[in-house]
Amino acid sequence: MEIVRAETSDIPELCGLLSYLFEQEEEFTPDTQAQERGLKMIIESPETGDILIMRDNGQTIGMVNLLYTVSTALGGKVAVLEDMVVTPENRNGGTGRWLLKAAVQHAKKQGCMRITLLTDAVNEKAQRFYARHGFSPSPMIPMRLML
Repeated sequence: MEIVRAETSDIPELCGLLSYLFEQEEEFTPDTQAQERGLKMIIESPETGDILIMRDNGQTIGMVNLLYTVSTALGGKVAVLEDMVVTPENRNGGTGRWLLKAAVQHAKKQGCMRITLLTDAVNEKAQRFYARHGFSPSPMIPMRLML
């Protein structure tokens, strides 16, 4: 297996992975055109973030986005972990663990001081997964204003 940074030529495969993710999230639905725009924005602007792809024998089997911002509380760069997904047939075998570990290492190399992520409140399996890897619940409550 290998983990590499995504390129624009990877966008169609990444959209396929995102469809798996958005089918299981309550708040989002797959929209290939929107996903293509978003992925392209990240890939073409490394200061915005990085998308890491996991491949097995050349086949894309997982991805994770790291989006960058600055925390005034910490006085430095931090990351938001977005859109981590592994193909259904590659789950429960350590693939997600390897992908998450690579994302954490990548964020450290980028100088990030913290990683924040969101999971669906009803997705207890994902919450247990992230807790096993050192993430803990935050007292912060996400709020959104759609523009």
